[in-house]
Amino acid sequence: MSAPKDQHFLIDRNAVRRIADLVDLRDRLVLEIGPGEGILTGELLSRGAKVNAVEIDPDLVDELTLFFADEIETGRLTVICGDAIRCDLPPFDVVVSNLPYSASSKITFRLLAAGFEEAVLMYQEEFARRMVAPAGTPGCGRLSIMVQTYCCVERCFDLPPQAFSPKPQVRSTVVRMKLRGPLFPISDDALYADVVRALFSHRRKTVKNALRNSAGILDPALAEKMLAALPDEILASRPETLYLEDFATITNLAAE
Repeated sequence: MSAPKDQHFLIDRNAVRRIADLVDLRDRLVLEIGPGEGILTGELLSRGAKVNAVEIDPDLVDELTLFFADEIETGRLTVICGDAIRCDLPPFDVVVSNLPYSASSKITFRLLAAGFEEAVLMYQEEFARRMVAPAGTPGCGRLSIMVQTYCCVERCFDLPPQAFSPKPQVRSTVVRMKLRGPLFPISDDALYADVVRALFSHRRKTVKNALRNSAGILDPALAEKMLAALPDEILASRPETLYLEDFATITNLAAE
């Protein structure tokens, strides 16, 4: 059976066990996005998890339904055919998934908005590097700021192309995230997300110019309010040089 274009099935059983070792799974409600042929699904179930799986490929859904018929019958596994970017996500406490590369960013932002206790996710190595890039450094961006605002995040281990079929052209990285509250008070989470998005849409410009060009993301009147309230030091900075506290400050000043 052919894989979706950017889905590379994990075939290394030792890697599957290492992924499952990263979180306590017994009696946890786990979301698995892109279960593929079910190698990770089986490991999650064997460790006492109840799994809600979302798979975009109808043929793979049929295959999973047949292979895990007993687990589905007993209610330990539910397989939903849908696109995890758009479909209604089933209930979950923990996420354990080998994400499709092209959908990694959109799914990650969606999971952050939905909330979770812990997540163990596999990404392209470069994507994972961007995710853990500290705020205030050249490598940081919208992804790293949003993830690190709400989560403790760590790179756990890398996997070579040989661990997958078909083999990808890049190495992959397993990342663990644990939800926590923001380190700095944020008055409006939705506005905070818009501020981060607006600023990194113009990451090479100063904050002042990025806000002035943020139409379509921020209300122009609100952007003007930010420009009037922010100190010159922040206005003259570039988004990639700001710290988490700075993004919170910009949001809170606007919300006031």
